[in-house]
Amino acid sequence: MAAPQLLVQRIRDVTVVNFRDSSMLDAQLIEQMAKQLYRLVDDEDRRKLILDFSPVKFLSSTALGVFINLQKKAAQVKGEVAICSMRDELKKVFKITNLDKLFRFHPDEVTALQAWGVYTA
Repeated sequence: MAAPQLLVQRIRDVTVVNFRDSSMLDAQLIEQMAKQLYRLVDDEDRRKLILDFSPVKFLSSTALGVFINLQKKAAQVKGEVAICSMRDELKKVFKITNLDKLFRFHPDEVTALQAWGVYTA
């Protein structure tokens, strides 16, 4: 089975994770994605994470659980996970489940970076 498509880049002290797949439904891929994301906080001491949902159209409750756990891990090291470029229909899922209170949402990556004082040319 192929590994989840994540593009991870560091911009100063902020780590941007760009999802490359439109669907987060496969349990094995979600488990692999979780390991990659958790490693950023646990092993690489990344405290400011932006998850860019640009291509994502579908996600499972298991994927939601991964994001909740990632936010908890980040909070334990005084970090935070922000979400950007999320489609309105997915935002509704976060709102219905009250997860909209757990994450900061930004319209795009540039705005999310600027929220942490990172300005790109």
